[in-house]
Amino acid sequence: MLQLTLPDMTCNHCVQRVTNAVLSVDPQAQVVADPPSRQVEISTKADEQTLRDALSEAGYPAT
Repeated sequence: MLQLTLPDMTCNHCVQRVTNAVLSVDPQAQVVADPPSRQVEISTKADEQTLRDALSEAGYPAT
């Protein structure tokens, strides 16, 4: 499980975009996002850097 902080994730629309970015890397991934805390938990077999790159490209760089 990977836990990241996404400072730019503020609403459910953001959650959808974050989820789509993760699923583009690993279609089997499980994503649990919490906009108020700006936290996302990702269960995946994908490489962390690949996920970070996909999230950055979607406009949600992880800190």
